[in-house]
Amino acid sequence: MQRYKNLSGESGVLAYEIGDRSITIRFTGGDRYLYTDQSAGADNIAEMQRLATLGSGLSTFISQVVKERYARKLD
Repeated sequence: MQRYKNLSGESGVLAYEIGDRSITIRFTGGDRYLYTDQSAGADNIAEMQRLATLGSGLSTFISQVVKERYARKLD
């Protein structure tokens, strides 16, 4: 996984891994979640991937838009 830049210094996201039509997020508490086109919608996954690469806004986007629409919790 790639470390999230966390430009604000206040994000709940620690790391991410971009996949084909998916993104895996590790939150600061250690939990990992897989989000897919099917679970969260293709447009939302594209935006999550963009924000992850940017290093800003990902945690807010998840909490306000995507919410609990993950495909599964990992580990």
